[in-house]
Amino acid sequence: MVRVLVTRPEPGASRTARRLEAERFQPVLLPLTETSALPVEAAIGADAVAVAVTSANAVRHAPKALLAALVSLPCHAVGNKTGEACRAAGFSSVTEGQGDAEALADAIAGGLNEKTIVYLCGRVRFPTFEQRLTAAGVHVQAIETYDTAAIDYGDADVLARLSGRPVEAALLYSAKASAALASLIARLALRHLFEKTEFLTLSARVAEPLDAAAGRRIRIAPRPDEDALLALLSQPR
Repeated sequence: MVRVLVTRPEPGASRTARRLEAERFQPVLLPLTETSALPVEAAIGADAVAVAVTSANAVRHAPKALLAALVSLPCHAVGNKTGEACRAAGFSSVTEGQGDAEALADAIAGGLNEKTIVYLCGRVRFPTFEQRLTAAGVHVQAIETYDTAAIDYGDADVLARLSGRPVEAALLYSAKASAALASLIARLALRHLFEKTEFLTLSARVAEPLDAAAGRRIRIAPRPDEDALLALLSQPR
């Protein structure tokens, strides 16, 4: 049975593990990042006409009072899983993108020129989404609801979680997790665990921190969503 390293934070890690088990893979959980709620004190502008969300964590960690002030507005979610999280949080009008934040910005910018949207987001994020909207004349009120931090494992912790055995594949969902894994690979005590690992990443941006460590063993999903990522496991190597 192919052993697959799952590096995303909980609760997503356990959901992915269940999917892998259903497809006859053996998941090995090693979350490399964790998320935590941030205090939110922002007041929502009266001129806000919509909400944008590029990570399910942004609504998962958002205070109830903030969500209550926003759920009546149209919500633009980056993809299916984020859309599900938005509906679960109370949004009744949710439009889903294809999983790409830049494409989402382009899709919603046209009808919102000179208008204000509330962007629920994390402290750690790529700036392109906001930059594209701003360039299109959209006013973006970014509200950071959560932070992402790398988890610092000792060598013994990693060896125990992997049972001292190599993994055939590793799933990477964020550039921060990729950087953390590259750091683990560089350790002499752990290097043998990853000598033949294939690194499956959600996007080229996620793959970048692993370039030096993994080189040709990196494979990038054709779309930035988990279905496309997991499909790589069944494709010829």
